[in-house]
Amino acid sequence: MSEKEQNLIVAAPGRVEIAEVPGEAVPDGGFRVRTLFSGISAGTELTFLKGTNPALHAGFDTALGLFGAPPEQAYPVNRLGYMEVARIQESRTPAYREGTVVAMTYGHRTGYVGDPLRDRVVVLPDGLDPLLGIYAAHMGPICANGLLHAAADRFGPAVRSLGDGVLGARVAVVGAGVVGLLTALLARQHGAASVVVLDPTPQRRAVAEALGLETLDSGPDADDPAVTLKTRWRHADGDRGADVVFQCRGQAAALHLGLRLLRPQGTVIDLAFYPGGADEVRLGEEFHHNGLGVRCAQIGRVPRGLAHSWDRERLSAATLDLLRADGDAIRKHLVTAVVPFAEGPAVLSDLAERKRQELQVVLSF
Repeated sequence: MSEKEQNLIVAAPGRVEIAEVPGEAVPDGGFRVRTLFSGISAGTELTFLKGTNPALHAGFDTALGLFGAPPEQAYPVNRLGYMEVARIQESRTPAYREGTVVAMTYGHRTGYVGDPLRDRVVVLPDGLDPLLGIYAAHMGPICANGLLHAAADRFGPAVRSLGDGVLGARVAVVGAGVVGLLTALLARQHGAASVVVLDPTPQRRAVAEALGLETLDSGPDADDPAVTLKTRWRHADGDRGADVVFQCRGQAAALHLGLRLLRPQGTVIDLAFYPGGADEVRLGEEFHHNGLGVRCAQIGRVPRGLAHSWDRERLSAATLDLLRADGDAIRKHLVTAVVPFAEGPAVLSDLAERKRQELQVVLSF
């Protein structure tokens, strides 16, 4: 057996700990990695810390596609995070050589024994800052999948390019968190005519602007951004607004804003997670009168009819293209803190209690 590993867990509501887990021997066909970096996905991870994640209170029946099954044991939550970068330390498979730097999704832990037939493994290219690899296996594909859903909304299964939904389009992105900013950069890279990022937080708008993106204040005291963009973005008489809106904030008011930004018969591509539901979405107003649509771009599936040609590996390849093009700016402006793994419990607690404001925190090992 190997020496013990350390794993960041939520032991109980409000309590984050580093726990020891037994080491594993590497089986034939497997490999062992040592973690270099692990990115914190604050939106999802804090719902487990706060006790607001729906899965803590009701199980998901995968056969019926419905919540309401008996929940699994809520705590401890032993697997947090899905943005890991590691170096293969020992390999017993010809598929991956020792010393290779890879992106994976096994949670905040010091090491892991992987199975190439079970685990997603994205080999990072030479010359790429390995820290940026936190986006390659899961977070970047989430955002690329948003563009793919926009393309499918326009062309159905005839999609040929990730840019099919945004090329030449006027694009609004609601939310300047990590998902929103990566999505906006992808839209720009794939030929959008205009990309505007909306967020109420000055610090996040400043990061977006440092990345070369246009922003609008969506706070309660700002001019109505829907009026601003619909005044600017004219298609024809009675036809104004964004061709596509990517909604990236887990708040009902943000989804309602996204609907208001759209031109008639447009679609919100929703990449957000709403742990508390969406009571503020008003379906009797713009949604009804403008014939709008909402598509959930959940990373668990690509649009119907595209799974064969647009798998997760292709979305990771699109992410690596973005990281090659804009990696220096992403590293400089999007990653706002790199802290030792040992400080993980304190950092997550501070984020949950709003004692600390960060865009992207990365744990280093």
